[in-house]
Amino acid sequence: MTSWMHDSFPDHEVNLVLARGQSLDALTSGLRELKREPLAQGEAGGWAWAVHDMEGEESEDYELVDYPPLCPEGTELVVFVTEPCSAKAHGPEFHYLRGGATTLYFSFEDIGQRLGDNPDYISAELLAANLIGPDAECEEWRTDKGHDCYEHEADREIRLVRTIADAFDLPSPPLALEGEAK
Repeated sequence: MTSWMHDSFPDHEVNLVLARGQSLDALTSGLRELKREPLAQGEAGGWAWAVHDMEGEESEDYELVDYPPLCPEGTELVVFVTEPCSAKAHGPEFHYLRGGATTLYFSFEDIGQRLGDNPDYISAELLAANLIGPDAECEEWRTDKGHDCYEHEADREIRLVRTIADAFDLPSPPLALEGEAK
């Protein structure tokens, strides 16, 4: 997903926000109130979605987006932050909010450290995909001292995004665009 995001929005560092339980208009209006103009938006599989720049229109720095106001009672929000701090080369982040509260949050760099009201919300799915637990660690480095586990980090990231998408029944990229922002 993150390579699709980077390829689709060159020269932009973007977040993907998906909402279930509210309209596309409500999602995009809420993003605009947070000074995050959607670059693209649409609806698919019961989810409204929007892609927006990480940086606010009037900001000189990357400020965290305050997503809870976009997630009233009866709404779910899934957020992929593709480059939380590209200058420091941090990996993507995942946020799941329900009714305005953070149910689950983790960095792709350390999915073993999950936070939120229910940090184990998709632990069964992550365990089944060998993304956490005893089989999650790369074993090749034990026998091959020259092995660089980073070589298959992209495969792990793809497996993680697929696991998240399956757990939440998210639509898959490429998402059909509705009314791109200029």
